[in-house]
Amino acid sequence: MAARTFDLGDPAFDVTSAQVHEAREEDWYVETTWGWAVLRYAEVSALLRDRRFRQGNARWPAQNGIHSGLFSDWWQETLLSLEGEDHARIRKLMVPAFKNRVIAELRPTFQGIANELIDAFAPRGQVEFIHEFAEPYAARIICLLLGLPQDHWPQVARWADDLGASFSIDVGNQVPRIEAALNGLAGYVEEVVADRRAHPRDDLVTTLVSADQLTDHELSVALVFLAFAGMETTRNQLGLALQTLLQYPDQWALLAERPELGSNAVEEVMRVNPTVTWVTREALEDVDFQGLHIPKGGIVQMLSHSAGTDPRAVPDPSFDITQQRPPHHGFGAGIHHCLGHFVARTDMSVALPLLAERMPDAECDGPGEWLPVSGNTGAVRFPIRFRRTPSTQET
Repeated sequence: MAARTFDLGDPAFDVTSAQVHEAREEDWYVETTWGWAVLRYAEVSALLRDRRFRQGNARWPAQNGIHSGLFSDWWQETLLSLEGEDHARIRKLMVPAFKNRVIAELRPTFQGIANELIDAFAPRGQVEFIHEFAEPYAARIICLLLGLPQDHWPQVARWADDLGASFSIDVGNQVPRIEAALNGLAGYVEEVVADRRAHPRDDLVTTLVSADQLTDHELSVALVFLAFAGMETTRNQLGLALQTLLQYPDQWALLAERPELGSNAVEEVMRVNPTVTWVTREALEDVDFQGLHIPKGGIVQMLSHSAGTDPRAVPDPSFDITQQRPPHHGFGAGIHHCLGHFVARTDMSVALPLLAERMPDAECDGPGEWLPVSGNTGAVRFPIRFRRTPSTQET
């Protein structure tokens, strides 16, 4: 293998670039500034499910020079970092609220939110997609799931946006912003928990409170993480979905004509343009895997795009929403498989066909503003122009 090291923390480094694809052809892994990057589909699939590894995110703050404080302490207690009995116990309590049947019943509500938001800009023929659609859509759905008032979404979104810096490759410089948001959202969640104890409702918070198996602190940590992770990743993934689909106008038009392709479009977008550009694992013991020795504590990064476009798994990796592909790794795998994947899959599969139908001939209206294509990525600002269409109130 050619000697090279990828700097995953360099804002200019692109995990979807030609140099990553070239490295994938040389070998199944490459050295990086944060452990080894795994580049091929089969090896990513195997290592994500290998019980000799734990979720690697627990060390993320320390890797970035953050060894103590509110953010570091909270991060160690989130579902993303927990292992063993604590992880299994908290996850088991939350799973019923995220089952496919429960989420599927919300499709009409998701559709109503999407149409309401599109109504505000469809007659105008232009939109700043992140702030006018992706962010309010994702935040309102999180409020709906948690039983929070819909009109609280702007504040929840602001906290979630600031907490999203936790996944940034610039996290070391973002701690004050993250901790201010953490204090704000935790205080808000604690008020909601106290309210549900006094006035139970049919929502996730009441379900968790009634189970009486989590301490108030565990409840706060879990709900804050759900609120920010669910909103941030869906918002980012919607922007990336539009970025990809607008590069293929025939696919955009096809999605408008055949809304039943919405679910497949979500999977195809996440295969080629995921917001979670890598999934981290940490070796629990010395591991020898296909010629690579990974010592105990060694970190491996599973590069989602590289795996999803690996010609060994997808002989024709070109973007096509009509094709059935091997499962992508955008939601991880194994015991840490994303708890909210049904929510994300459902809300995006509802939104994308509606957007395609009501934003015909859409194209980028300038470069926008984008996060680095490493760590968790997405658009900060994404202006789009399209052929005007009437609001649903006019039809």
